[in-house]
Amino acid sequence: TFLCWKSLKLHTTTEKFFIEACDEGVDAVLVIDRVSNEMTLTGKMDIPPSAVTRPICGIMGTLRLVAGMYLIVITRKRNVGSLLGHAVWKAVDFDVISYKKTVLHLSEIQSQENKTFLSMINNVLNTDGFYFCTDFDLTHTLQRLANTSPDFHEMSLLERADQRFVWNGNLLRELAAQPELHKFALPVVHGFIVMKPCRINGKIFEWILISRRSCFRAGVRYYVRGIDSEGHAANFVETEQIVLYEGAKTSFVQTRGSMPFYWSQRPNLKYKPKPIISKTINHMDGFQRHFDSQLLIYGKQTILNLVNQKGSEKPLEQAFANLVSGMNNGMLNYIAFDFHKECSHMRWDRLQILVEAVTDTQDEYGYFMVNSEGRTLAQQRGVFRSNCMDCLDRTNVIQSLLARRSLQSQLQRMGVLNVGQRIDEHAEFEKIYKNAWADNANACAVQYAGTGALKTDFTRTGKRTRWGLLMDGWNSMIRYYKNNFSDGFRQDSIDLFLGNFVVDESDGPTPLRVQKDWKFLTLPIIMLVAFSMCIICLLMAGDTWTETLAYVMFWGAASVITATIILLNGQDFVDAPKLVHKEKMD
Repeated sequence: TFLCWKSLKLHTTTEKFFIEACDEGVDAVLVIDRVSNEMTLTGKMDIPPSAVTRPICGIMGTLRLVAGMYLIVITRKRNVGSLLGHAVWKAVDFDVISYKKTVLHLSEIQSQENKTFLSMINNVLNTDGFYFCTDFDLTHTLQRLANTSPDFHEMSLLERADQRFVWNGNLLRELAAQPELHKFALPVVHGFIVMKPCRINGKIFEWILISRRSCFRAGVRYYVRGIDSEGHAANFVETEQIVLYEGAKTSFVQTRGSMPFYWSQRPNLKYKPKPIISKTINHMDGFQRHFDSQLLIYGKQTILNLVNQKGSEKPLEQAFANLVSGMNNGMLNYIAFDFHKECSHMRWDRLQILVEAVTDTQDEYGYFMVNSEGRTLAQQRGVFRSNCMDCLDRTNVIQSLLARRSLQSQLQRMGVLNVGQRIDEHAEFEKIYKNAWADNANACAVQYAGTGALKTDFTRTGKRTRWGLLMDGWNSMIRYYKNNFSDGFRQDSIDLFLGNFVVDESDGPTPLRVQKDWKFLTLPIIMLVAFSMCIICLLMAGDTWTETLAYVMFWGAASVITATIILLNGQDFVDAPKLVHKEKMD
C-alpha cells in the first residue's frame, strides 16, 4: 500500500529546505526552494553538510501570507494508541517557518498584518485535537474502508481520504499537485480520538471513540450556523465507536450538524442573540443537497432534533419539520424531542423516553461487524443525525446513550458480555465509557464554542449535580465573553487556515485594515466614566441628600442611556470577522 513516510528530518540552508525521509532503505528527499518556492524530489546525496538539521513528525503543508510562503511542520507528537496495528498520533507542537529570511521587504503596516496572520495560524494550530496516522486512513469509518474498490488501495493516503475531514487539505495543495511527492503529504484530521484497552469478565477488548470534524462550513458558534449553498452544515461531526476483540471488529456511526437550512444567530452583546431564518433564500435547495449527500454516504437517516419547542428556538424546529415533510423521502425520519422541557427539574432519567422511542429504528440500522476470519456479518444501514442549537451539549448526551445501547448488543454478540449482563454492572468499564464521552463533548465544544461542554456531569456520572450546574454557569459566562469579543478573530483564523480567505500576492491593503468608527471607542468610555461617577457620588455624599440624589440621578441616567445605545447597536461592538465577505458569512 502507498503510505506516508513515518520519520522525517528537516535540513535548513539559506536557500532551501531539505525534508529527508528516514524510513529504512529509503532514499527520498523533498527539496523546497525558498526563493522560487519550487518543490522537487531528490536523494540524500544532495543534502549539503552545512545544513541545520532537526527531526520533525510530519508536514502540515505550506501557506502564503503577506511576507511570502511559510512551511508548517509538526514538531512533537504523542501516541494515542494503535488502531488495527497502526499507530495513531496526536500532533502536539507545530512550527511555522518563513521561506524568506527577513521581513525587511515589508512596510510597517504589512509587517503588522503579517504578524496578525501568523497569530491566526497559530490560533488554529493551538486548538487541541489534530490527529494523524502514517499508514492507515483515519478519515473513513471501518465500514467505508471495508467497501472500497481495489484501485482505492493504489491511491496515496491524501487521494483516498474523505476530503470532508482532511483539515490540512488547503495547506497540502502544492504537494498534492505533484503525485511523486504524495508520500510527504500527511492528511491530518481534527476532532477527538480516545483508545482504551478494557476488561469485562476477564476478557480484554479495545474500545475506541473517533470524532471527525468536517472542514466544510467550519467555524465558530455564532458566526457559522445552518448550511452553505453546497449543502454543508455548520459544526458537522461524524462520531464512530469501535470495538476490537480477538480479531473481530464492530463499528457504530452517528452524525451531528447544524439544522440544515439558512439561518443565522449573530452576536450582538445579548446573552442569547435571536436566531434569524433567512426569508430571501430557497431553503429546499440547500436542504435537499445536504440530505442527498448524507443519504448517499450513510443510508437512512433519523433526525433527532433536541431544540426547545417554545421561545426563540421554536421557529427553527418548525422550519426543520416542514422541510423534512416537504422533501418527502421515505429514507428520512424526523423526531423532535424538547430536551430542556423533558429533563427539567433534574429529571434526566426521562431521556430514556427518547432512547426507547427509537429502539426499533436502532435495531433496524444495526452496526458494522466483521468476524475474526474477516467475514462481514453485518452492515450499518442508517445513522442517527442529532442536533440541538450548537450540536454540542444536548447532542452529545443523546449520542452517548445511543452508542451505549449499540455497544451492549455488540459486546454480547462478540461474547464479551454474558447473556443478560448489562454494561452498567461493570463499574470499571462504565467509568472509562462515561469519561471518554464527556471528553468528546469537551473537545467538540472547545473547537466550536471556545469552552468545555455543558452537562458533562451527567455524561460522566449519569446524574445531574449542583456542582455541574455551577460549572455550566461558569462555562456559559466564558462562552458569552468569547462569542462577543474574541470569536471574530477565531473565525478569521479558521477561514485563513482552510483557504476560505487567500492572502493576495499584490501589495494592496488586506481587510485587516478596517477601522472601527468613533462611537465604538467613545461610548464604552462614556459609560464607564458615568458609572464610576455614579458610584463616587454615592460614596462621597454631598452637603445635602438632595444634592447627592441629583448627582447620582444625573450620572446614573448618563450610564443607562449610553448602555442602552451600546446594546441597541450591539453588532457594532462585538468582534466580528474581517476576512470573509459578508455575503459568504450569511
